[in-house]
Amino acid sequence: MLLTVVGCSGSFPSADSACSSYLVEADGFRLLIDMGNGALGELQRHCGLYDLDAVLLSHLHADHCIDMCGYFVARYYRHDGGPAAAIPVYGPAGTERRLNIAYGDVPDEKCMSEVFDFRTLQPGSFRLGPFAITTDLVSHPVEAYGFRVEYGGRTLAYSGDTGPCDALLGLAADADLFLCEASFTHGKEDIPELHLNGRQAGQAATRAGAARLVLTHIPPWTNPAVNLRDAQAAFSGPVELAKAGSTYEL
Repeated sequence: MLLTVVGCSGSFPSADSACSSYLVEADGFRLLIDMGNGALGELQRHCGLYDLDAVLLSHLHADHCIDMCGYFVARYYRHDGGPAAAIPVYGPAGTERRLNIAYGDVPDEKCMSEVFDFRTLQPGSFRLGPFAITTDLVSHPVEAYGFRVEYGGRTLAYSGDTGPCDALLGLAADADLFLCEASFTHGKEDIPELHLNGRQAGQAATRAGAARLVLTHIPPWTNPAVNLRDAQAAFSGPVELAKAGSTYEL
């Protein structure tokens, strides 16, 4: 299983990275998790526009899903061969309506479903290509999911956007790599059920028994070096900052 960080900035793109988007590959199957602001352009550095096999959207905030509108254009108005075949797009209830509203001028309210096979997420497990996917609701102001992706005896856990919660620990239990948001700074922001800081991400990794922690979704106004230091103080395993273009083989 190969993970590529397409984008890892939180809230809005930074000078160095698009917003949240992660490409996971195994057995020739390409799964994209989230497609935030700027991600569609960066994705083309790593695979072709029509090479994705499925998309998972953790929630419907713009920094996790808005480039799906541009991706609709690429698939629906494909200049060579007509619209691309529909691929599965898993998201919270109302994903199709949300993207239609965001796009604002679709030919009709069902045209997105011609290129996206919308499927509603709910807590549980399912197969997607070669992957075993487990989803659970995490702690965020909107319906939001974290993911556990398993293949070949290896596990990738992704927090999505969340505050501290038990569901996160279940998703990350004994994960080989825990891709965890760290938006806030310990001692600076204290807003319940919204985001984690670096210390909380490290604590979650420790409690879950994860082998490796990668901090992501750090907004441009948050000092990543502080969050890295705080996570390292709370977690004894390897910790690093996600960077656009980085790859991890599990």
